[in-house]
Amino acid sequence: MPKVPALVELDAFTYEIPREEVPGMRVPGRLFSSASLLEGVAGDPSLVQLANVATLPGIERHALAMPDIHFGYGFPVGGVAAFDLADGVVSPGGIGYDINCGVRLLRTSLTVDEVRPRIGELTERLYREVPSGVGARGSRALAAKDVDDVLLGGAAWVVGQGDGTEADLAWQEEGGRLAGALPAEVSESARKRGLRQLGTLGSGNHFLEVQAVDEIFFPEFARALGLAPGGVVVMLHTGSRGLGHQVATDFIRRMDERLRREGVELVDRQLSCAPVASEDGQRYLGAMAAAANFAWANRQAITAAVRRGFSAVFGRSDADLGLEVVYDIAHNIAKVEQHRTDGTTKPVLVHRKGATRAFPAGREELPERYRPFGQPVLIPGDMGTASYVLAGLPGSMERSFGSSCHGAGRRLSRSAAVRTFRFDEVTRRLSERGIVVRSATREGVTEEAPGAYKDVEQVVRVAEGAGLSRRVARLLPLGVVKG
Repeated sequence: MPKVPALVELDAFTYEIPREEVPGMRVPGRLFSSASLLEGVAGDPSLVQLANVATLPGIERHALAMPDIHFGYGFPVGGVAAFDLADGVVSPGGIGYDINCGVRLLRTSLTVDEVRPRIGELTERLYREVPSGVGARGSRALAAKDVDDVLLGGAAWVVGQGDGTEADLAWQEEGGRLAGALPAEVSESARKRGLRQLGTLGSGNHFLEVQAVDEIFFPEFARALGLAPGGVVVMLHTGSRGLGHQVATDFIRRMDERLRREGVELVDRQLSCAPVASEDGQRYLGAMAAAANFAWANRQAITAAVRRGFSAVFGRSDADLGLEVVYDIAHNIAKVEQHRTDGTTKPVLVHRKGATRAFPAGREELPERYRPFGQPVLIPGDMGTASYVLAGLPGSMERSFGSSCHGAGRRLSRSAAVRTFRFDEVTRRLSERGIVVRSATREGVTEEAPGAYKDVEQVVRVAEGAGLSRRVARLLPLGVVKG
């Protein structure tokens, strides 16, 4: 492994890898972290990856990493980078294999006192309604003729099939549909992988969690979001499943071949890329948008299943239960956005890989009800600790291209977690705290054990201290469905 670059402390929450630290860096690397969190990345290859990202052509201002940084493919997870549209590149490793992996939050009219006595029954019902695990198949099989419509329409296609309402779309980033999708660029193998996966969680860190609203920090925004202490919400985390994975695989291979033909050598072949303006770059962005739309459709289909599960357990309609979308965000995606750089405002291609958009108050991209407060930022912890709702701050535009962290971030790899934790012990400790867990496999629990993750309280503290986002509400787990 290359030598881990040195960090220079700029302030209590900001550290920098100077350009001269690694040959070929075009801009500095910048990490939002703290002294305590840095102990977890000392000697970590994710810092090498951050410096490597800074070598890519056309990169603007800084290569960035959020406090939940950990080792990924090409870019570190928690990585953010913006590229000039004329001279810059698009890199699938800067988006990730699970295109538009994201988080959705639903509120309910139920209270913790109503839900806790039935949390075991509810968790079991949600486990049956929402297939999970590697290769899980959804109850809705797509016909081949429907795939293009899903890839173009995103969440709206699912709503059009009767699973949801138009109101659901208003509370999703991009309205649940990214423009510019090119379904023709999605390979036949990717399509086949997606045919039976709409409405499924998948495996790994994907989850469906029933949560209690524990504490409010920003009352005005919490009221706009419909969140109050003692209320019950549902958080789900999943993406584009095998279809998105195959899109990434196909285009990484294509870009690798292009670089070999042109004799271009990168500091890390996992940073395989193509100029934004090139045919390959535009074809990838069109396929990525299509896969992103599949992910929004997937989360919309899961939302419908959650509504069915709650209605079955509580004997009430989902409208009576108040099961409404609070917000839905993406954290593995690239978008063209307007940002200020080199003294001018211009369009740039922002890669967010394990990072989420965190636009401040006043941005027209936000739903009107939320616009006075900023974008909701949804930060899952782990199945034994808190999750957070944050709000984007003006500092995010100046410091991170309008971005914040996306979760607690791994402390141990999945294989290390399996070696370290035991299923019976993890579930016993969670049960002692009143948390019910249902998983397709034992590894689904041990890989995602609370001890495998960074302390979400510290991660959120850095995001707030760095001026990227502020706390709105803390959510605590009641019942968890894992892949």
